[in-house]
Amino acid sequence: MVYFGMPLNVGSLGSNLYLSVTYNALAELPSAVLAWLLISRANRRSSVIALTAAAAACSLACVAIPRGAAAARMAAEVLSFFAACTAFDVMLIYSTELFPTSVRNSAVGLVRQALVLGGVAAPVLIALARERSFWSFGVFGIAIGCSGLFIACLPETKGKSMSDTMEEEERKEDTTDSNTYVV
Repeated sequence: MVYFGMPLNVGSLGSNLYLSVTYNALAELPSAVLAWLLISRANRRSSVIALTAAAAACSLACVAIPRGAAAARMAAEVLSFFAACTAFDVMLIYSTELFPTSVRNSAVGLVRQALVLGGVAAPVLIALARERSFWSFGVFGIAIGCSGLFIACLPETKGKSMSDTMEEEERKEDTTDSNTYVV
């Protein structure tokens, strides 16, 4: 939702529309490079949590910064969009690694369905934001911040082998759980 909604809502920032769209478009390339670096060098879970927290903070800053400070609002929006794009790219890889081969297609299909539903909800929020600014940037900040909190519950996948079946994954979890509670 944030990935599609931020570029749609740049017109409400009070700054130059063309410049805002250009900055958002330019933010995509470094976000892909950063995602590649994070995937190769950092933990997936902590990367996504940090990126969603940054995106949430910057999105909520867009609500808090007064309309007169258009440059500051645009900077907060571009930073939020950059962090959201990077989190989105890392999350696509992370979601693929979370599930065993036997259910991976279904899981990735559900991730894609969530993406589509976010794309449907974003323009509705933008339309609501014509009356109150909180309905766009505020909801985007809360949504991406809460999704980052849910990711804290997922296991780390970096350096772990990918399972082929659910039974194999459950056996891995059982051995991990039994090793964790040994006193």
